[in-house]
Amino acid sequence: MKSNYKRLGDYIVQKGLPNKALKYNNLLGINNAKYFVKAKTNLNGIDLSKYRIVEKNQFAFNRATTRNGDKISIALRDGDTCIVSPSYRIFEVKDANKLDPQYLMMWFRRPEFDRYARFKSHGSAHEFFDYDEMCEVELPVPSIEKQREIVREYNVVNDRIALNKQLTQKLEDTAQAIYKQWFVDFSIPDESVALVETKNIDFPLVPKDWALKRIDELASKIGSGSTPRGGKGAYKSQGISLIRSMNVHDYQFVYEDLAFIDDVQAKKLANVEIEPRDVLINITGVSVARCCVVPNSVLPARVNQHVMIIRPNLEMSYYLQCALASSNYKSRLLGTSEGASTRQALTKADIEEFLVLVPSEGVLAKFEGIAEVIFSKIEALAQTSQKLKELRSIILSKLATN
Repeated sequence: MKSNYKRLGDYIVQKGLPNKALKYNNLLGINNAKYFVKAKTNLNGIDLSKYRIVEKNQFAFNRATTRNGDKISIALRDGDTCIVSPSYRIFEVKDANKLDPQYLMMWFRRPEFDRYARFKSHGSAHEFFDYDEMCEVELPVPSIEKQREIVREYNVVNDRIALNKQLTQKLEDTAQAIYKQWFVDFSIPDESVALVETKNIDFPLVPKDWALKRIDELASKIGSGSTPRGGKGAYKSQGISLIRSMNVHDYQFVYEDLAFIDDVQAKKLANVEIEPRDVLINITGVSVARCCVVPNSVLPARVNQHVMIIRPNLEMSYYLQCALASSNYKSRLLGTSEGASTRQALTKADIEEFLVLVPSEGVLAKFEGIAEVIFSKIEALAQTSQKLKELRSIILSKLATN
């Protein structure tokens, strides 16, 4: 043990009494992001008396590490008392004037802790990291003043990230409201709109001089890529961006976990080289049909097999993004109409044949101008947040040297 490292078991005590009196019914779980979340368990017929109580400032963790990815599900309760699965373990800090609970939670957020816990897990068919193993964790415990200073620094960064997220949401809400007003309600400022009937059940009424067109009529490029041979192990620390489905969210590009490839790998994906204003849409998995416009800051870039490029041949990238991300279009794209089940994949033909309402040239240009301002602000916030997340990681990494 390093001289400034202490055994965690000397600072914590096990808790987690069973909910015998059935006083609590707020059943929560813990996700891999290390936050409490609403449990997916159906409570009908469940005996909640066996579930464990977690009070404010107590920690809870899922001792099972098998099938849990590379993260350990652990969280510090900062809300009202709740209950968790009987298989969870609960503990609290004995003296918050010697070990700050938030400082300890920062230690648990480090990837090094996750790797340690996975390494120390035991079992054959199922592996576990139990309370006894938790007690053997070693960590630096500086003065309480130093701990609180570190926590304050970390929280300042976290608060700024949270503020950026709120601002981003407001901007997205604004874009969605304008899209709905103009292209669903057909109430366009300074425009006289005359509706005409069509034979299409999805678009029974459309403005005169607007058109219904397939995406392949509107795009010069539609296509998806592949993963370089070797998978994740072949990714580089820097180079040409390889965009995956985790990067593509509705209305915004997420920089976190952006992969990189070298020039040789990129050359093999030359057919899916991304250009400015390309529209990206996820075509497989739980994130299927999420859609955004690629930001210039991520270029040069390629996409893997889970993401499709749509390259409009008109100035309509933001309009197409907003349309495909809208509830009506997404429902049609996924086949979630009454009596149908949600699809988990989209084919190239699905995208090519998909009908889009195309506004008149003047309306389209006006919307693109407004949308570009909004989404440029969203992109600036995303870049700032990514830098803040990198700073947050640096703060966590420095814990080991305190």
